[in-house]
Amino acid sequence: MARPDKAAAVAELTDEFRSSNGAVLTEYRGLTVAQLRNLRTALGDDVNYAVVKNTLTKIAAKDAGVESFDSLLEGPSAIAFIKGDAVVAAKGLRDFAKANPLLVIKGGVLDGKALSTDEITKLADLESREVLLAKLAGAMKAAPQQAVSLFAAPLSQAARLFAALQDKLPADGAPAPEAAAETVQDTVEAPAEASAEETAAADS
Repeated sequence: MARPDKAAAVAELTDEFRSSNGAVLTEYRGLTVAQLRNLRTALGDDVNYAVVKNTLTKIAAKDAGVESFDSLLEGPSAIAFIKGDAVVAAKGLRDFAKANPLLVIKGGVLDGKALSTDEITKLADLESREVLLAKLAGAMKAAPQQAVSLFAAPLSQAARLFAALQDKLPADGAPAPEAAAETVQDTVEAPAEASAEETAAADS
């Protein structure tokens, strides 16, 4: 490779390191072109799986501030540059490696932190961002329903009081003091009885 081409390749790799939130180094010795194509498809659009030259990658990684790959860059190397959810990418690599043992996950980096092979496997066992957001949305949806249940009893008691007062209203629309007092007293005592009835109904 001519010197200008090498410089361009280093610059491209450096940009990949800097623009990615994570990168996983693999060895693909023995994998066919078709298998590598299947791996790229499985990883999706948020991961750029690129076959790299070790010497140029060492320079690019150093320029990008990534030092954890130096001792791992041996043999046929390819790097999964992660632009999206690192958990999803880790799952894709792990699952492909299980089905194709010739793919070896050697290490990685995530948000500037070096990751061992075991740590990448543990990352793959986590729930994806999409799943966590779905669970959060479900929890937020359940919260208003719980609030409605909490306030349902006091609201029904207020409705009974309002209905009882309406029954006591004389023709001019103003409740008689004695009737209003009796109505309030009866309605205040009613919740305990209603609660007991509701509890019995629920038990049955």
